[in-house]
Order: sequence, then C-alpha cells, then structure tokens
Amino acid sequence: MPDPKVIVALDFPDETSTLQLVEQLHPEQCRLKIGKELFTRSGPDLVRRLVDAGYDVFLDLKYHDIPNTVAKACMAAADLGVWMVNVHSLGGPSMMEAARKALSSDDAPLLIAVTILTSSNEEDLQAVGINNSPAEMVTRLASLAKAQDLDGVVCSARETTSLKSLLGQEFKLVTPGIRLADDSTDDQKRIMTPIDAVQSGADYLVIGRPITQAENPLQKLKIINAQIESVL
Repeated sequence: MPDPKVIVALDFPDETSTLQLVEQLHPEQCRLKIGKELFTRSGPDLVRRLVDAGYDVFLDLKYHDIPNTVAKACMAAADLGVWMVNVHSLGGPSMMEAARKALSSDDAPLLIAVTILTSSNEEDLQAVGINNSPAEMVTRLASLAKAQDLDGVVCSARETTSLKSLLGQEFKLVTPGIRLADDSTDDQKRIMTPIDAVQSGADYLVIGRPITQAENPLQKLKIINAQIESVL
C-alpha cells in the first residue's frame, strides 16, 4: 500500500472549492488535512465523503478541553473513519491520557499532539507568559505527549532532528510550514523545504498553498513526491 508523506492542507472556505481541488488529486499521491474553518462549515459529511473516496484524512481540530470532553471528541472523530486526529499538548497529561484511552483499539486513528504553532515566535510566547523559547517548549510538550503514549506530534521541521534523537524513530513528526524554495514565507515564521524537512526527520509534511494554488496541483504534488523519494 502507498504511504504518502504529503498531507495536503484543504484550507478552503467551503465544500465546493474543496472538492474542486480534491478531484485533481489522487489518494495514492497524498493524504488530506481538514482544519477548523472547513470542518465548521461543512462538517462530518465532507470528512466521510473524502474517506469514502479513498483518502486518509487528518482531522486537524486540536482538541483542548477537559479530559472527558476530549476523549469523547476523539471517539467521534474515530467514528468518521479518519486516519489521524490531534489534541493540543498544552491541555496537559491528564487530557492526553484520556484521549489515548479513547483511541486504544488496533484500528483507531493515529493520535498526535500539537506543540507550538509554526506561526508563533519567542515574542508570541512571552506575551502569554511563557518564557521558554519555542524550541524548548516543543521539546517539553513533545516529551509529555510521548510519556502519554501518543503516536507523535505536530512540530516545525526545525525541531525534528532533536525530537527524533530524544523520542525515537517510531515517534511520528508531522511538520507544517513546508514551502518550496521559491515560495514566500507568508504567515509561517519557521519553515523548511520538503527535502530539508525529510532529511531532518519529518515523517509527514503538511503542504497547502504550494499545491492548492498551483496551476496543476497533481503535477506539483508529483514533483514534491519525487523530491521526497530522492532522499528516502
């Protein structure tokens, strides 16, 4: 079975725009990520539709609430047939433990934790009372996730080398902020190219606009996949 490393971020405002893009892709070439805006507008039915079309779906809702609420949300996500779901590691050990127990069956989705968003820098953290650097917080939060037996974390590609060394090769690292060499950095302050990210230890790459706004999204995806395969 194919194991696509690219997760295409479906950052669209509605189902129609989403499906227009998805129809140009192929499930053997990528996985798909549904975030808060699209899920809020289009809901579980769109998730089921994409799963039924053969896509592995990463439901990126970053659950962060009391442990029981997060556990039930994770079970609801599993009922949709998603491939991966995430929680926010700042919810703490008890919340992550509850999520892990809720997704303990052999066929459960991968459960990963968000560490520090790639749009955040040191000044952003200080503004909310966190005096550690983003890299220090990522290490701390990823270690908490590993201790609760989560499958991995979302992190910047710049933290992957140290996290692989600290937490092991089986601990999955999902990296947003991936841009091609000629793309602008826009709102992502900590970025890497696909080749750099894979060589640094990233397991899955979340890529949005470089693919979704390309003239030929599938062709651009194939080019990125070829670059990734050249260093695996």
